Amino acid sequence: MSSTFGTLYRVTTFGESHGRGVGAIVDGYPPRVPLAEADIQPQLDRRRPGQSHLTTDRAETDRVTILSGVENGLTLGSPIAVLVANKDQKPSDYKEMQFVPRPSHADYTYQMKYGIRAASGGGRSSARETIARVAAGAMAEKFLHVICGVEIIAWVSAVGNISAPEVDIEKITRAEVDRTAVRCPHQNTASRMQKEIEAAKEEKDSIGGIITCVCRNLAAGWGEPVFDKMEAKLAQAMLSIPATKGFEIGSGFAGTRMRGSAHNDAFIKKGDRLGTRTNFSGGTQGGISNGEPIFFRVAFKPPATIGRTQETADFEGQAVALAAKGRHDPCVVPRAVPIVETMAALVLADFALRQKARG
Repeated sequence: MSSTFGTLYRVTTFGESHGRGVGAIVDGYPPRVPLAEADIQPQLDRRRPGQSHLTTDRAETDRVTILSGVENGLTLGSPIAVLVANKDQKPSDYKEMQFVPRPSHADYTYQMKYGIRAASGGGRSSARETIARVAAGAMAEKFLHVICGVEIIAWVSAVGNISAPEVDIEKITRAEVDRTAVRCPHQNTASRMQKEIEAAKEEKDSIGGIITCVCRNLAAGWGEPVFDKMEAKLAQAMLSIPATKGFEIGSGFAGTRMRGSAHNDAFIKKGDRLGTRTNFSGGTQGGISNGEPIFFRVAFKPPATIGRTQETADFEGQAVALAAKGRHDPCVVPRAVPIVETMAALVLADFALRQKARG
């Protein structure tokens, strides 16, 4: 099983959904950077369950503890270990699922690959695994901001068939995003999205959505062609998040309907650097950051675990009716916003260190 991400900023995550806890070990964190649990906790609070009626009601505070690598408020340059304990485990909710693979979940594929699986809550395939990513990514956000001035902001731009108007990616703030429970900065659209999620929950069903993310103040030159291009690593990071089904950067699929004369980003002078008039490239060219904001979108499917009874089959192939008893989100995108931000931070932190290593 591959649980390590990154080249110089290396993150290894561990833990299962209904085990003792989940955590991460970060190797390669720069020394002498101010870091405390208070720098990590806000993103975990934005990700945690039970924060509104739009999410699962699993009651977890998700308090993070730094176990190593920090002394007197400064990083030492040695591996940093962080841990979040599981408090509200209910493995009994998943008793029936020991014998029945949940539709569109990872139960069947994990069993086929390993010959064993954590039947309670999905184990490593559970979204609870993302706690460790968020913790490690929040740490990456800290040094990216302190050392490089980088800002990463994500928001919900669509739920089902409801799409928000475009926002100014140069000005959008995290405070604007967090003004609504659904984490859409456009108030009227957020209200419609909320009603759509509430309707799915009431019907014991689920619904998908899209998260848009912008990364600002990057220097030109980050990215490692040809296989570790900026957009390639961002795509890998985003598609490793549970429930993701699509990734596009810049103009994305809409760009296929444009002519090159309209799509090309012409260069202009911006202060003391060369910039582009438009940004259909999404902040990268040739797999390398060009100094413009990097922006991309991530598609999330409807959560696989739903309260409705579903006709399916057990591992023996016998027809069964399955109604999930576990607690689950009717839509994952409100809680996935900090996951997208912190996974982007892991990618950018690694590229920042790799560029610095060039001297």
